[in-house]
Amino acid sequence: MQFDKDLQSTFKDLFLKAREILLSYEGIIETKKERITTYSNEKGGICHLRTMPYGIDLGFLKGAKMEDQFGVLTGNGKAIRVLPQKAALEEEVIHYFIKQAIELNASK
Repeated sequence: MQFDKDLQSTFKDLFLKAREILLSYEGIIETKKERITTYSNEKGGICHLRTMPYGIDLGFLKGAKMEDQFGVLTGNGKAIRVLPQKAALEEEVIHYFIKQAIELNASK
């Protein structure tokens, strides 16, 4: 299971801190899947989280619809945009995108 691999990673501390931030939001549910750990609320998906060779990725499922005032989201697919985090978490940025994801879900 990917969650177990994330806990064995060099970037375990980044992963656990990002997980703590996500779970601090009321109604967010964590789902541990074989290849990824996802976070959602009753209205739909928020993001996925996993360790990478350089740090962690938070993949926002509706990222293509999000404002990116920081210019940090990567990807050019139809829906998902990824927020890579390397040496340290940019907590302000993470909160900014989580709040947008929650708002996008609420507006469905």
